[in-house]
Amino acid sequence: MSAPSHKRCVQALNEGLHEVFAERDDVYLLGEDVLDPYGGAFKVTQGLSDAFPDRVLTTPISEGGLFGVAAGMSLRGLRPILEIMFGDFIALGLDQVVNGISKFREMYDDQVTVPLVVRTPMGGRRGYGPTHSQSLEKLLLGIPNICVVAASECHDLGGLLANAVDDDRPVFFIENKLMYGRPNRRPEEGHIGELAVRETGTRYPALTFSGTDFTEASATIVTYGGMVPIVLDAVTELILERELFCEVVALSQLLPMELEPVFESVARTGALVTVEEGTLTGGFGAEITARVQEEAWSDLRRPVQRVAARDGIIPSARPLEDAMLPSAGDVVEAVVALEAVRS
Repeated sequence: MSAPSHKRCVQALNEGLHEVFAERDDVYLLGEDVLDPYGGAFKVTQGLSDAFPDRVLTTPISEGGLFGVAAGMSLRGLRPILEIMFGDFIALGLDQVVNGISKFREMYDDQVTVPLVVRTPMGGRRGYGPTHSQSLEKLLLGIPNICVVAASECHDLGGLLANAVDDDRPVFFIENKLMYGRPNRRPEEGHIGELAVRETGTRYPALTFSGTDFTEASATIVTYGGMVPIVLDAVTELILERELFCEVVALSQLLPMELEPVFESVARTGALVTVEEGTLTGGFGAEITARVQEEAWSDLRRPVQRVAARDGIIPSARPLEDAMLPSAGDVVEAVVALEAVRS
């Protein structure tokens, strides 16, 4: 892992891409409007086409076609990175994923791999409206043989991206839109601010935050991606206003689910809150809840609380969008509700 940095997340991702391209000549980038000087809608790919003009390919607006071309490239031994401009548009390529990309390795008896990375921004809070603001990760969580990675501002973004490129599985690399302009706040000497942080040694690490140095806490909050800073704000409010301490598990690998940090934390706290920006029904939180009930039910001493977006479309008007999406206040309320059950 490289040294801690406080550069903006978009810079960390951009530098990670440049490093990967410099180190490997089998990496290609495909996407809409990725050529310089524009450098992509969110500027993550800026400078790549000038530095590596033969390996950065601007494409037509045809997400289904892009998934197919990228899959073919990966089957021939290349490692394409496909940028989908808005995460909402992955739906246009899901037939390729569900009926091809995720199946090729098993269908052909492990004689081929599909080392394809799909990078895409997800999430709202920018007023982009119903079709450019969704968090659709849950649509991917039921597809076997792919990997879903959700970066957060507290993770080593360049390291995550390099690991995704090295992965022989198809990887969806989810980037929250608000994250781009925020600082990449990685742990320094085991802390971020006043919170102690533990990091797993896996390819796509989970971070566990604690305000009590991993002693007694009121609840475990499991989240990922763009909700991580919102949850950390809620945890700070709970400490300062209510003297309630929580542990936060920020996953980066959503599929396959590696939940040991969650089980370990729940064993200490006895309570679970899940937080996601996607809609509530059938989501990430529902799956986490079911897994904890199966594997660690004896550790749970109170009902699970789930925090998510309301089931509906995301409005364009910012006040209505704010009302639709989960907030730090919603997280605080969920933890307070658990405390009410205990008392």
